[in-house]
Formats: sequence, C-alpha cells, structure tokens
Amino acid sequence: MKRIAVLFSGTGSNFAHIINTLHKKEAEIVVALTNNPAAEGIRLAEAHSIPLEVIDSKAYESREAFDSVVVERLRPYQLDLTVLAGFMRILTPVFTDQVKSINLHPSLLPRHKGLKAIERSYEDAYPTGGVSVHWVTSELDGGEIILQKEVAKEGLCFEAYYAEVRAVEKVALEEAIRKVLS
Repeated sequence: MKRIAVLFSGTGSNFAHIINTLHKKEAEIVVALTNNPAAEGIRLAEAHSIPLEVIDSKAYESREAFDSVVVERLRPYQLDLTVLAGFMRILTPVFTDQVKSINLHPSLLPRHKGLKAIERSYEDAYPTGGVSVHWVTSELDGGEIILQKEVAKEGLCFEAYYAEVRAVEKVALEEAIRKVLS
C-alpha cells in the first residue's frame, strides 16, 4: 500500500476527507504534520491513531530552517507522496527539491495564486472558478497542474460559491491522489 503524509494548518477538513475515502483502502496515511500547534486537525490524527508531527513554524528564524526540520521529520516515513491539504506555508527549495508533494489550491491556476483565492475568483470576470491540484515547486502555486475542477458562478451568492468550491476541492484532492499514486 502506498505511503502518504498529509500536511495541514487548520481545521483539517480535507485531511478528514482523505481519511474517510482513501486511508487504509487505497493508501495509508503514515504521518500527519502541522505547523500550527492549535490546529483543529490534530484531533483527527489522534482520533484515527495516525502518527502526528507538530512543528511550530513560528519557532524558526527562516523558512529554510523550518523546511529543513520538516524534511528531517518526514524522511523516516519513506513516503510515496506528501499531500498539502490546507498547509499555509510558502515552501523553499529545501523542501521542494527533496519531497515529492502535491498541493490543493482553491482557484483555477494560474489565476489567483496565494491567499484569498476564493474571494478573488468570485469577484473576477470569468464565468467559472474552481480548484486545482498541482505539483509543489518553490514557485508559489506554480507547479505543473495535475487536475482542475470548475465551479460555475452564475446565480450563486459568495457564500454558496464558497461552499461549492470547498465541496469540489475534496473530490479533486481525492482524485489527484489516486491519479498520482496509480
């Protein structure tokens, strides 16, 4: 069975979806890692007996120093893939050159890289927004796209659009993991 890591910073809703759909079925989450000691997703790892690494990014003087510790903590798990699921860190080549990883982003890249992507997507002139899953490189949201899923904006208030994007991203991430690991 393929061995994956899931990295998250917040609630862990995408982490939960991976647990429910893929964990111990098509892949095994052998470690979860967060940069936020207060992340709600920590409870998910504990509830499912998934090994957890908590590395507070605020404790490091540089992105490179933090990334180096992350790489060292992940190395013993002999991973086939690392999945960034709401991991709110810009990663440096210290990480990206050593760890095979994919990222979920809530816009149709290359549109709306970085933060507030759903808000910016909703406000743009395109009739659709959506989500992208891409390979992680040292360029923010700049790696090769694995897959995208569109969400039509017509007739949706922002809250409805936001909810639709959040629902579609779980499906996209699940499909991308399957595609990459097959």
